[in-house]
Amino acid sequence: MTSRRIAFLAATAGASAALLAALACGGDPPPAQAAAKPAGLVLPPAQRERIAVAPVEPTRYRPIVQATGTVAFDGDQATPVLAPISGPVTRVLVQPGVAVRQGEPLAYVSSPDFASAIADYRKAAAAARNAQRIAEQDVALFKADAIARRDMEQAQTDAIAAKADEDAALQQLHAIGVPASTIDSLRNDLPVQAVQGVIRAPLAGVVVERLISPGQLIQAGSTPCFTVANLSRMWVMTSVFESDLGDVHVGDSAEVFTTASPQPFRGVVSNIAPEVDSSTKATAVRVVVPNRGGLLKKDMYVRVVIHSRREHTGLLVPVSAVLRDEDNQPFVYVQTAAGTYERRTVTLGARLDDRYRIDAGLRPGDRVVQQGGLFLQFAESQ
Repeated sequence: MTSRRIAFLAATAGASAALLAALACGGDPPPAQAAAKPAGLVLPPAQRERIAVAPVEPTRYRPIVQATGTVAFDGDQATPVLAPISGPVTRVLVQPGVAVRQGEPLAYVSSPDFASAIADYRKAAAAARNAQRIAEQDVALFKADAIARRDMEQAQTDAIAAKADEDAALQQLHAIGVPASTIDSLRNDLPVQAVQGVIRAPLAGVVVERLISPGQLIQAGSTPCFTVANLSRMWVMTSVFESDLGDVHVGDSAEVFTTASPQPFRGVVSNIAPEVDSSTKATAVRVVVPNRGGLLKKDMYVRVVIHSRREHTGLLVPVSAVLRDEDNQPFVYVQTAAGTYERRTVTLGARLDDRYRIDAGLRPGDRVVQQGGLFLQFAESQ
């Protein structure tokens, strides 16, 4: 061993012995060991001007529930049109996209049902007139003591029954779409021309679907012919999961966003399903939305934001205050002393417009960096 190495070891041993002696006697350690690293990131006064800090306090707020949904026709203003009569279609009068009035003809059908219904009405009307005439005669005979009361009352009962049959036959004519002018001629016992069956619009709206063609044989009460819908108002069907269900109520306002419009459509929650979907474990929620400009289309995919009326209390921070670490975990910077900032991992709750609810990681009164967090993150990485 060289003399220089021996001298170095001796000096090191002497320094260690001196340090141990000082600690044993309760003395202060040498200045190199006394300096402790400050907790958090320390910025000089010139750089603090880039940082905006504000304390967080419990704040009352109304939650926002975000979901996706699809557009559907308003079930209260849309209906499939079934064939009221049987027979082959002779003419289709409308095409999809055409606006129609209630009762307007949509198609004609060559149907034996019309001839049968007209014949039934004529028979019922004739029977009713005859029964009424007999009843009036029996009343006169009863007053002259020519027949018994029982015979008179039976004649009156027969007249009432015959009149009911006539009314039923008349309603059948209306049901299958016989024109009012033809019905007036029948009621006045006038001859009528052979008429075709008519399929009419049950409500005012737009023909959104045509399901029949000329020559097609349709069956009364079973063949769907058209779909007519009032497009001024639409339904948006969305689903809400259990964690958000308590914040959604009938009457809550909602916004519907679609790329078809730069402005959201505003609507109202009108129904919450009484059961949970067995496959998604979510509850269906219906939003009624005025269809501004007719831009909402059936089966369109949209984003829905429901504004709850139920108030909560929690700690809220601006979105700009929340950063992500290398593991994509959210954190914020908290000012612990003048010019000193430390990283604090947080648990995020729901986003409320430009703020996040903090469920864990912060306490009331903590001074959170709201602007300048990216600068602190960069400085910390140097």
